[in-house]
Amino acid sequence: MASTYLRYTEGTSATDGKKFTFSAWIKRSKLGTDQTIFYNYINGSNFAQIYFRGSQKDIRYFDRVSGGDTCVGTTAPMLFNDVNGWYNIVLKVDTTQSASADKVQFYINGEYLAFNFDNVPSTNQVLSLSAAGTRTIGGNDSGSNNFDGLMSYVALIDGTAESANIFGETDTTTGQWKIKTTITPSVAWGNTGFWILKDGNSVTDQSGNSNNFTVSGGTLTKTEDSPSNVFSTWNSLLSYGSTMSLANGNTTGNTSSSHEGSKFLSFYTSLGMTSGKYYAEFKITSNANQSLIGISSNFGDDVLGSSSSAYNFIYKGNGWGYSGGNGKIFHTNSNTQMTYGNSLSNNDILGVALDLDNLKLYFSKNGTWQNSANPVTGSGDVVSAGAKALNGSGSTGTYFFSCADTDQAAVCNIQANFGNGYFGTTAVSSAGTNASGIGIFEYDVPTGYTALSTKGLNL
Repeated sequence: MASTYLRYTEGTSATDGKKFTFSAWIKRSKLGTDQTIFYNYINGSNFAQIYFRGSQKDIRYFDRVSGGDTCVGTTAPMLFNDVNGWYNIVLKVDTTQSASADKVQFYINGEYLAFNFDNVPSTNQVLSLSAAGTRTIGGNDSGSNNFDGLMSYVALIDGTAESANIFGETDTTTGQWKIKTTITPSVAWGNTGFWILKDGNSVTDQSGNSNNFTVSGGTLTKTEDSPSNVFSTWNSLLSYGSTMSLANGNTTGNTSSSHEGSKFLSFYTSLGMTSGKYYAEFKITSNANQSLIGISSNFGDDVLGSSSSAYNFIYKGNGWGYSGGNGKIFHTNSNTQMTYGNSLSNNDILGVALDLDNLKLYFSKNGTWQNSANPVTGSGDVVSAGAKALNGSGSTGTYFFSCADTDQAAVCNIQANFGNGYFGTTAVSSAGTNASGIGIFEYDVPTGYTALSTKGLNL
């Protein structure tokens, strides 16, 4: 979360301030601001940090020793503007090396990334990053410039410059970098080493050093989204308009009471679906009677910016949506409202089941399938009830869960659970059954359906 940061104060001197390795798996949510990954503060003349720079979206490593900017470097030419996948960031430092390029190295998803230096450490320079000091993850020494997104397997190894291969490996089938769930330093963790956020939101040090962090700001929320299974979020890279916003790792969307250019703007998922069966849940906590939730098979003009009076995902995105105001179905390029289910009140949970193998769509309210539908047997879907067929004209074959509002004066707060097990920052009250075992939902997932995630897409 954007205001969350972890902290502990290390009182033991580093084993070797000339050699150390930092690694973290991260998933970004928002771009365009300075966001701290790791910060170590000793005093005003000695501190170090690893952070994303705002407009450039690159990574910077800054290390100050005795008031001098001993190391100032930025990654080049890579921009870290992916808000869907996970990055494994490894900083490897060994100032005993003579060549500048060998002293400080970044590896991103296992690949060496060239570093541009403004200042290079001198040979055998003792640096500040692994020294005794106040360590902060997700913020700087004042608790600001917070990281906005998810973190997992955050580790510092003190005393050795390790290969990126101890944190991940290349999948022999896909060629992608994947996480190693056991970290084994070549020598030891060293005095100031630590390893936290292993398989959850535990801040207890797993290195054996008892360098335990505490949550010093915000709320640390566990999520099913992980480097080994990426779950969908709302896609923050699409241009919705300055009056709309995303929060909670891009799982909460807030629409606007001041639509730009009389547009009804929409949110779309970061992952698309072309085949298979998928389930998601949406809790509308404000103006549920003005909400519109469903699927689309295209991005509307509201995203592409080709019209000064664009519409929501129903009309220009080849969509099918459930109206919270009356439980009717809006469908593609039509004002037709087809009778289907019941209206929604604030804090109701709308379930959406999409069967792309048979081109069927279903909606549930608080666990009850509307129109007496049964997603398992195939009865009661919106197409058989009278909506336009999902493979009708204009369909692209790739579908996205989508949401919007139906009134320019309304602000809808729509909290999506794509399987993370949370609505906003609140965990589901009692998880339903889920035959696929992928994701945690409030209500029972229909047999044969799964979460929209990388594992779900590959069932």
